[in-house]
Amino acid sequence: MRINLNNPEEFTTENLRKLIASEDDSVHTQFRVTDDGFLFLSRIVGNKGLEGIKFRIETNSAHNGYVGQEASENSNWVNRIYTAIKINWPNPITTYIDIF
Repeated sequence: MRINLNNPEEFTTENLRKLIASEDDSVHTQFRVTDDGFLFLSRIVGNKGLEGIKFRIETNSAHNGYVGQEASENSNWVNRIYTAIKINWPNPITTYIDIF
């Protein structure tokens, strides 16, 4: 699943919840935003595979409840991610966001 950050009707907390719920918490993941404005969860994490990536949020370590159904129901977590993405798109403060 990808969310188009250029479309306000698509970039919603509800769609972000769906994105978070779509991934498995048993693997590392990372929120990434492409140069053209698509948010997605990547299983390629850290500083690998960054071609075409405008910015990313620190890695979601496996088995810590950052993704999956339960994480998607945590409004505080969803809002933190939503706000971090909103503040940094289209002009990120940095390419790696670890404080949000």
